[in-house]
Amino acid sequence: MTRRVATLLIGAIVMLALVVPQSWGAGQYNLLLSMKGPGSGNPFWAAVEQGARDAAKAMNVNLVVLAPPAETDVQAQVAQVEDQIAKNVNAIIVAPTDVSALNSTFDKARAKKIPVLFVDTDGTWPYKETFIGTDNKAGGALGGKFLCEQLKSKGDIAIITGVMTTQSIRSRVEGARESAKNCGLNVAAELPADSDRAKGQTVMEDILTSKPAVKGVFAANDLMALGAAEAVKARGKTGQILIVGFDAIPEAAKAILSGDLAASVAQSPSNMGKFGVENAIKALQGQSIPKRIDTGTTLVSKANAAAYAK
Repeated sequence: MTRRVATLLIGAIVMLALVVPQSWGAGQYNLLLSMKGPGSGNPFWAAVEQGARDAAKAMNVNLVVLAPPAETDVQAQVAQVEDQIAKNVNAIIVAPTDVSALNSTFDKARAKKIPVLFVDTDGTWPYKETFIGTDNKAGGALGGKFLCEQLKSKGDIAIITGVMTTQSIRSRVEGARESAKNCGLNVAAELPADSDRAKGQTVMEDILTSKPAVKGVFAANDLMALGAAEAVKARGKTGQILIVGFDAIPEAAKAILSGDLAASVAQSPSNMGKFGVENAIKALQGQSIPKRIDTGTTLVSKANAAAYAK
């Protein structure tokens, strides 16, 4: 090979390296998906994780997925994220356990020029690249509107809340509460169950005892709704009290088909993970991305629950 040919070949390789997007090179980017709940215990987070993993595989980038043992364990999430910052992760996709408690952690990421994208739950940190997720207030309003229609705008309902320091849960509750009150329903009880199925059952047992006139329930996620359904079934009141959940996980969809639940509000959790990875890559490559990406909500009732029961 002549020196001239070798020089031309080296030049061609350099030019190719410049035009091939970085996201095509395996291992060139290391992304963190920090979920606020483990996918192993919640089909919603499992779907978020799967969407992110599929996108990472398609774009040939490395993805680390971490979650605290419970959605209330803020300090565990802080420790996990800060450990990845110390390891120089390239971008952080996060569903924060608290809307503000991780802000100082995100400041450490910013100091290292690590972009931070929020999924599922928006936060107060002003330097986020984007928020990707559901308009949770609109989703809660869908659940409240369903109860209004089914109960003909009359009577008492209860709301079972989750962790109210979580923006997504708070927005769902606000949407359901406003929708129910605006149509004439009376919110006779509003009690927390911390997004936990067993607690949802216990809270519903309390409601059945203290507020026997309640004819409808909005629960801020399906695990609490399913727990509430168990309490109602134990009292022999299935079908007499309408229970609406949120997330439309497969078990909830099956419960709708069997009549244990009346409805749920579906999100697109897989897209949260997928869009999170895709937009993290865009941020790393200097591309502009929208400040808010809405993944939408759908009311799931008996009419369409079969599509969500798989």
